[in-house]
Amino acid sequence: MSDHDQSSEINDDILVRLGPLAPLAGVWEGDTGVDVAPGQSGAVETRYRERLSFEPLGPVVNGPQVLYGLRYATTAWPLDADEAFHEETGYWLWDVQAKQVMRCFMVPRGVTVLAGGIASIDATELSMSAVYGSETFGILSNPFLNQAFKTVRYDLTVNIHKDGRFSYNEDTQLKIHQQDDIFHHTDRNTLTKTG
Repeated sequence: MSDHDQSSEINDDILVRLGPLAPLAGVWEGDTGVDVAPGQSGAVETRYRERLSFEPLGPVVNGPQVLYGLRYATTAWPLDADEAFHEETGYWLWDVQAKQVMRCFMVPRGVTVLAGGIASIDATELSMSAVYGSETFGILSNPFLNQAFKTVRYDLTVNIHKDGRFSYNEDTQLKIHQQDDIFHHTDRNTLTKTG
């Protein structure tokens, strides 16, 4: 058996253990993204294109807990620019015993998020959340961001469509220094599998 055949067998073995995350394995692209972020004088909307890659991994063994997941990276560019305005790297994880989906990621602004939620093994809609101060599904930021733009909550909904696409809606809730209202920094996009 060749190395390629062996690696394909290992990948297939992992894919069947990914539960609702299995359809996401691969490379995805979409150019219908809308980002609403805080600006100098209110909300600023940016239309963007994005490329995500999801690589199967596992098992990850934490004593009796066994996780399978996807190693992922994403980059987003404004539609009218070549320079990226957003990047993330991290993992999407599935715990079949607890029926939990998790997304843990880092943003190179100095922010880390571990969000989670409950899902069935064949779910096509996934919801995950994280809250500032939580000891389980929580959020950490560098000292400057914690003071100036504290992320107090993160909500993500993913819909896996039967036509080979998936879409997401993110709501990153920010407590901005010297502002009373929470700012909802939102992102949404629909992506198509390209590889």
